[in-house]
Amino acid sequence: METTANTYDDIITRSYEEYYQVILTYITYRITHRYEAEDLTQDVFVRLLDYKQMLRPDTVKYFLFTIARNIVIDYIRRYYKKQEIDSYIYDTMSTSTNETEEKIIGDDLMTMERIRLAAMPEQRRLIYTLNRFENKTSPEIANELNLSCRTVENHLFLGRREMREFFRNCI
Repeated sequence: METTANTYDDIITRSYEEYYQVILTYITYRITHRYEAEDLTQDVFVRLLDYKQMLRPDTVKYFLFTIARNIVIDYIRRYYKKQEIDSYIYDTMSTSTNETEEKIIGDDLMTMERIRLAAMPEQRRLIYTLNRFENKTSPEIANELNLSCRTVENHLFLGRREMREFFRNCI
C-alpha cells in the first residue's frame, strides 16, 4: 500500500516539476494576468491531489490540461459575473446618488423660491402661486380673482422675471 502511495506522490511531484511552466504558460495565455495565472496554476496541482488514485504516468499530462481548462473556464465565468455585478452596482449607485443630489438641490431651490415669493406684492404672489403650484391658467386665475386676463398675465410676467433674476443672483 505504501509503494502505491509513493507512486502517486512521485507522479504528482514529477508532473509538477515537468509541467508547472507549461501549465502556467497555458493559463497566462488565456487570462493575461500573470499573478492570477500563477495562483490558478497552483490550484491545478492542488486539485490534482484530489484525483491521486486515478493518476497514471501516461495520462497525467492530459489530466492536468483538463483540470487547467476547467479552472480557467471557472475563473473567466467568475470574472465576467463580477464585472456584471460591479457594473450593476456602479449604475445603481450613480443613479441613486444623482437622484439624492437632485432632490437636495430641488428642495434648496424650492426654499429659495418661497423666500423670494414672500417678498412679492400680495396680488402678484397669489397669482404666481396659483399658476406655479396649482397649475392654473391665466383665464382660470382671472375668473377666480375677478381680474382681467391681461392683469393676470402682467403679474405672471413680472413675477417670473423677478424669480429668474433672483435665481441668477443666487447661482
